[in-house]
Amino acid sequence: MGVRVLADGKTKFTILTTKPANVLAPTAAELNAGIDLSLNVLSSDFSFAAADSDKVPEKPLGKSGNANAIGASNWLLAFTVWRNFLTGGGFDTAAEAGWAAVKVKGATLWAYARQTDKAATAAWAATDEIYLGAEFTTDNPQRTDGTGFIKYRVPTEVQDGYPFITVAA
Repeated sequence: MGVRVLADGKTKFTILTTKPANVLAPTAAELNAGIDLSLNVLSSDFSFAAADSDKVPEKPLGKSGNANAIGASNWLLAFTVWRNFLTGGGFDTAAEAGWAAVKVKGATLWAYARQTDKAATAAWAATDEIYLGAEFTTDNPQRTDGTGFIKYRVPTEVQDGYPFITVAA
């Protein structure tokens, strides 16, 4: 009999600045060479998921009530990323690869997320389940309310989503 696993600390979130050879089956090497944002994104407002698909009204004349067909898929991706600073002052550019990738409006990137029994910090491996992959375009980062750590909310427009795919060997 299987066991349930708490989701806390289990979501790995990686973005790629270069399109993988096969967006439906990225390799572990491609994903591990990407930018791992798992420890640099606020969990409380992280949104990377399917949204309700478009509805197409296809009700027959003789049917009462609504009868919609499921249309085009819709996807959500928005997240808040922390800024990183050096102890002596100034930005820690080595730790800000994720910020550099998402801070410009109109950047085209690819995101992949895993949520399994593995820790978020565990490297990607062949056969890992990716609960969602996507091609997305960034919008302008938005300043938060100024409390807590310095951070920015990054809204995006998902161009294509790839649910429940597997990491290739």
